[in-house]
Amino acid sequence: MTTIDVTPELVLRAYAMGLFPMAESANDREIFWVDPEQRGVIPLEGFHAPRRLRRTVRQDIFDIRCDTDFEGVIDGCAEATPRRGATWISGRIRELYVALSRDGHAHSVECWQDDRLVGGLYGVSLGGAFFGESMFSRVRDASKVALVHLVAHLRVGRYTLLDTQFVTDHLRGFGAFEIQRAEYRERLEAALKVKARFYPRLGRAGAAILQSMTHTS
Repeated sequence: MTTIDVTPELVLRAYAMGLFPMAESANDREIFWVDPEQRGVIPLEGFHAPRRLRRTVRQDIFDIRCDTDFEGVIDGCAEATPRRGATWISGRIRELYVALSRDGHAHSVECWQDDRLVGGLYGVSLGGAFFGESMFSRVRDASKVALVHLVAHLRVGRYTLLDTQFVTDHLRGFGAFEIQRAEYRERLEAALKVKARFYPRLGRAGAAILQSMTHTS
């Protein structure tokens, strides 16, 4: 556990070193730093969207927005659900990432239906690296659709690294895999030198998003 004052600037420096912050529980004000031996990544050029999900993306059943309700997204990710129980997103973690979003260092991809936030994800942007933090769904496939749109945004913005921290069976379905810490740091060092840009509005329908992802940047 750390007793120093954790600021948004310190969080960014930690990401640049390959670390990320977590809390033991939602009620814990203390923060610790994680540096796993194996790191999860999703290849932006080798991203895989399952056939059924591609069909859902084409149907445009969600209104996709970015950075319009970052706090709503992080609150959705922090909600306890029957499947996952309590989460690690504490009040202090929330404060830090909301501050990062206000400074343009953290972004959300949101799925809306009838003006209601039904799913999404958020993460941190640094150079050409995007560090995915968490996602949530209140209706079927909302977080998955958000991930598809995130990858499209990152490809357009010339990002080179999508970090998922850990790899789950769920993420493996999108092509996620693990790499050793040393290789991750090499990829991170290269990505930090890239001048990428997160475009909050692509203005593309789902079919166009999928078509753009069949070609290399």
